[in-house]
Amino acid sequence: MQFYYKAFKSNGSVVEGRLEGRNLQEVLAKIAGMDAKPLLVKPVGALQRSEGIFSRGRITLEDKVFLTRYLGLMLKVGTDLFKAIDILIEDFDKPAMKTLLLEIRGNLEKGQPFYTTFGRYPKTFPSSFVNLIKAGEVSGKLESVFDDLSVSLEKERDLRQKIKGALMYPVILLIAATFVMILMVSFTIPRIANVFMGNGVKPPAFSQIVFTVGIFVGNNLISILTILILILVGGYLFFGRTMMGRDLLYRVGIRVPAIGRVIRETSLQRFASTFSSLLSSGMPIIDALNVTADSITMPELKKALVRIGSEGLAKGLTVGEAFKREPVFPKVVSNLIAVSEKSGHIESILQTLADFYASNIEGSLKTLVTFIEPILLLFIGVMIGTIALAVIIPVYQLTANF
Repeated sequence: MQFYYKAFKSNGSVVEGRLEGRNLQEVLAKIAGMDAKPLLVKPVGALQRSEGIFSRGRITLEDKVFLTRYLGLMLKVGTDLFKAIDILIEDFDKPAMKTLLLEIRGNLEKGQPFYTTFGRYPKTFPSSFVNLIKAGEVSGKLESVFDDLSVSLEKERDLRQKIKGALMYPVILLIAATFVMILMVSFTIPRIANVFMGNGVKPPAFSQIVFTVGIFVGNNLISILTILILILVGGYLFFGRTMMGRDLLYRVGIRVPAIGRVIRETSLQRFASTFSSLLSSGMPIIDALNVTADSITMPELKKALVRIGSEGLAKGLTVGEAFKREPVFPKVVSNLIAVSEKSGHIESILQTLADFYASNIEGSLKTLVTFIEPILLLFIGVMIGTIALAVIIPVYQLTANF
């Protein structure tokens, strides 16, 4: 069983690491043999084998950018991998990153390959990340692989920030509109309705319906808000955490022109970026296609990449011919790949395509926001107009009676 320890040495320094032992007493004896006094000792074997240390997004994309950039820089200036890991362990305060780095160092001390630690956490480190490190380790190009990974992760981070930034205004608008509607329906409408009904005025049927809804919402606001929160949480868990929900959400989104365009361009950008990096690391092309397929969420593109490898290249077709057989790829992509294959520059062309689609996504997002905003504004206008009419009509009738 493995234990994590932190101990105080006689020279005043604090050391930490991992030790194997059958029980706590054996580990304490080993620490005493190191001329150290234990500050903290706890079992971590079960923790290592789970994804729990990285749950709830504890290791972020920003952490991975820093890790790959730092390791690439350390290897470039001649620092060995053990020393670079030790420096990172000292510098990182984040528990999840420190735990990961301690595990990496422990596995390296046991003679295990560097990539194996990342491979234990597929939810945090995708197969493309692990295979790139594996290829770099086998070929002796770990330094350049870390540089490529840091650049690729930075581009992915920038792309995510652009997507979040573009969708921020519609989300804020929707939240504000929902808050205003709840406020009007639950507080304003019931008070106005009581004024009319208290004075013996009988509003028209249209106003009565709105007033009845308002009074009902006002009397059951807590229950309604609880149900809405449960629906939102359930929707998030279903559409965000289950394969059935994701598939349903994808099928709906891909049929909406503006949303479907963003989905396709995002998937093509990831394909080009990942495939380029894997080929640059020296991975065989069929293996690179399969690994790239694992990193793609768009089902049609995923299946097409698998077919290109298993039914195209494996049967003697050229890369260009295999890509041209798949209609999911735009003609510009398959034609560029065919031309670059003849010139021997597939990796650079793919990277150019990745940059092209990354810039296109920004324009598509603006189109999507332009598509969403009028719908939200129209919805808000209809709701407010309905409430206004429900109030104005009985007011007009009351004034006419005088």
